[in-house]
Formats: sequence, structure tokens, C-alpha cells
Amino acid sequence: MLVDKPAGPSSFAVIAELRRHTGARTGHAGTPDPFATRLLIVLSGSATKMASWFVGLDKRYVTEVDLTARTSTGDPTGEIVERSAAPSAAVLAERLAGLRGEVELPVPAASAVKIGGERAYRLARRGVAVEMPTRLSRVDALDVITYSDGVAWLDLRVSSGTYVRAIADVLGGHCRTLRRLEIGPFSVDEADPSRMIPVNDALARLP
Repeated sequence: MLVDKPAGPSSFAVIAELRRHTGARTGHAGTPDPFATRLLIVLSGSATKMASWFVGLDKRYVTEVDLTARTSTGDPTGEIVERSAAPSAAVLAERLAGLRGEVELPVPAASAVKIGGERAYRLARRGVAVEMPTRLSRVDALDVITYSDGVAWLDLRVSSGTYVRAIADVLGGHCRTLRRLEIGPFSVDEADPSRMIPVNDALARLP
């Protein structure tokens, strides 16, 4: 199933609701941030065994980035840790140019990555400062939709595992909003939790 996850509820809550309707084992391919809205691929019954086929697909996002403030989480749920003047359009273009292609990006402190056996976001909540690892990401497209008053709307196509919040932080700001539009060949325009896509049909669309 393709589900358009709203902001607020966790992926677990969405899956639990669908499980109550289907009565079958249910899982998903990829955990979205609670503040984000995005396409979610849900697997039911025997299809849950095929999650690995869908987890590593490229993603497309649109995000609204406030370039005048960094936050502790890279999103609106964190505390503001740094303020700055809005960059010019030319400066923004220069920063974006350095983020296309293969880039090393720091993993956000508010993430599920384990540091010393514990989730990073739990350490961050307790105020424990740790050195976060970097991750090699591939940014195939990073385009400006609009830019005004220090707020940039960006359209991104990235490899699986890329933290859009990390891109916003490198740009000098944080994500106000984040929406995942595509996972590989699957689009949010197709989202319909009442429609079950046969496994073979879904696999036939993969690259």
C-alpha cells in the first residue's frame, strides 16, 4: 500500500491503524520524521519479507528551509542554536552548488543512529553532546523553487539514507517543513491506503 503520512503521528501509529483494518502482519519501508509529511510504502502479510527491496530506493523531497536560524534538531521541534542574516540569492546558489553530487553530510544529533549502543536522539534529549558520524550521500538534484526573505523552497532528489535536515543545516538553516513525494518509481499522487498493490506488480516497477 502507498500511504500519504500526515505530520504528527508516528509511522508506528499509522501501521497499527492499518493492521487493525487488515488483521495481517504489517510493516513499512523506511521511518519518516514525525514532523514530516510523506509517502510511506506499507507492506502487508507475506510482502513484509520483501522490505529490503524497497528500503534502498532513491527519494524525492520538497522542503521549506529557514536560512536565518539553525536548530538543535534541524527541524522546527528543536531549540534555536544560531541566528544569522538571510543570505543573498547568489550566496545561496553557491552553497547549493557544493551540495550536489556525492557529499559527506553529518548525521543529525536527533536521529535514530546508534552512538555507543544508544540512539542518538535519546542522548540529545538528555543534553549529552557527542561527535556525530558523517554519511556519504548522493544528491542528484537540488533545485530552488522559490526564495524570499531568507526562506527557500527546495526540490531534492537524493539517495536513500540522506538526511534533508543535514542539508538544511549545512546551508545554515533548518527545515520548517519536509515532504517526501517519491520513493523510487512510487509517487505520493498514487497514495491510497484502501488499494493493495500485488507484490509482483510492485516489483516489476523497480529498477
